[in-house]
Amino acid sequence: MVVLGIDPGLANCGFGVVRRAGGRLVALDGGVVTTSPRTAPELRLAELFRAVDELLERHRPQAVALESLYFGQNASSAFAVGQARGVVLVAAGLRGISCHDYTPQQVKGAVCGTGRAPKEQVTRMVQALLALPQPPTPDHAADALAVAICHANHAPLHDAASAADLVAAP
Repeated sequence: MVVLGIDPGLANCGFGVVRRAGGRLVALDGGVVTTSPRTAPELRLAELFRAVDELLERHRPQAVALESLYFGQNASSAFAVGQARGVVLVAAGLRGISCHDYTPQQVKGAVCGTGRAPKEQVTRMVQALLALPQPPTPDHAADALAVAICHANHAPLHDAASAADLVAAP
């Protein structure tokens, strides 16, 4: 299974591609799509769409995993993140790829064992779980890889629950 993990943002959108083969996780790609705040919003969103669509074309993931929108104290920032999430959802939807949301606490719990882990611990655990020679950078890329790991580890459980629902249906 190949998963595209996304840490959504309009200025900096982290991405990480992870493949799960049996019990082993392998990083295939990771980085950040950056757009300039001096560019018109519609052009920034189009740039983000093209970048995500290219990632979907190149890696052909079975799923896209996104970090859920967090409403902090900055509503305008949350709005921009929501727009970036929408672009990712549309890109995946046009290709028929399922999307899955995970809260920051779920991602940290899946990677570190606790939903309160600091960023540095998440980065170190992503490095360890993916057997990377160096910690992934920047933070947005590390976070996106963590989201992909979270889904790769949850997907077998999700698939089993869906199969059980089908069997139980009349």
